[in-house]
Amino acid sequence: MSFPNYIALIPAAGVGARMGSEMPKQYALLAGKPMLQHVMETFAGASQIDHVYVVVSAADTYINDLPLQPRTTILRCGGASRQASVTNGLSAIQNDWDADDWVLVHDAARPGLTTELIDKLIAFVKDDPVGGLLAVPVVDTIKRSNGHGRSEATVSRELLWAAQTPQMFRHGRLLQALRAATDPDSITDEASAMEAQGDHPKLVEGSPRNFKVTLPEDRLLAELHLKGSL
Repeated sequence: MSFPNYIALIPAAGVGARMGSEMPKQYALLAGKPMLQHVMETFAGASQIDHVYVVVSAADTYINDLPLQPRTTILRCGGASRQASVTNGLSAIQNDWDADDWVLVHDAARPGLTTELIDKLIAFVKDDPVGGLLAVPVVDTIKRSNGHGRSEATVSRELLWAAQTPQMFRHGRLLQALRAATDPDSITDEASAMEAQGDHPKLVEGSPRNFKVTLPEDRLLAELHLKGSL
């Protein structure tokens, strides 16, 4: 009996314009290390992960200054969007892995990921026919704007979840779904590509610490988590 492999893919070709930094945000220092390095080290320390791929742009020079982690390969095929980077990365490695191997796609800007969360996702999804993702139930009251800065209605949060990463799907099926996407603007993560094909990914409860660093003020909170202050 053969067992599937577990592969991590980290798209890191973005420029992070909302951070207001001269360098891409994945290289911003958090607790003494670039954000991307925290993510790479977490996956390198996850015993179930067979290999880690980091997808950067062809012109990226910052990645050269990061210590290469065990079982890690840098792919210089990043695209103009997340969808393009993930598609290019999956295409680049498709001859090295089986279509049924699992790929865990993770945001470079989520340095709060832990090996425990990786293990939890694998445990809950490894036998699922579709795949799944880490996510957290929405707890705040949600308002819908009228488009002019005023609340128009309160939206029920009963069935709402905020998506996180990693998002874990079979290599072949995920690549097929991403290539089939006809509206790139609607593909904001891997789960949305699978949903567009009629699949229903499994929701696995993640952690508030696994949030996405987007704005400058997010860095302080991320540092507190990484230093163990929260």
